[in-house]
Amino acid sequence: MKQGLFVLAAVLLASCTAVEVEPIPGSITFGGQPRTQLTKSPAGSTFSHTFHDQRGNYWSETYQIQPDRSLKIISRRRAEDFRLNANGGL
Repeated sequence: MKQGLFVLAAVLLASCTAVEVEPIPGSITFGGQPRTQLTKSPAGSTFSHTFHDQRGNYWSETYQIQPDRSLKIISRRRAEDFRLNANGGL
């Protein structure tokens, strides 16, 4: 019985797919990849970008540099979840 539950759990986990975070206005990749590329940063490294949208909401996105030097959004959070400094950054 335990082995059957383990197999079922493994099948369910294997069938999960990652949801890709789509760019929104203010995202670095909104409207396509930027023309300039981060050539000195190693692939796999990450950085954050904080911005506000047209409604005045603050967002923080984390990007990962891909092997082809493109950027991928790996997370996005609304800034109400944390405090911003005087310059609007984290």
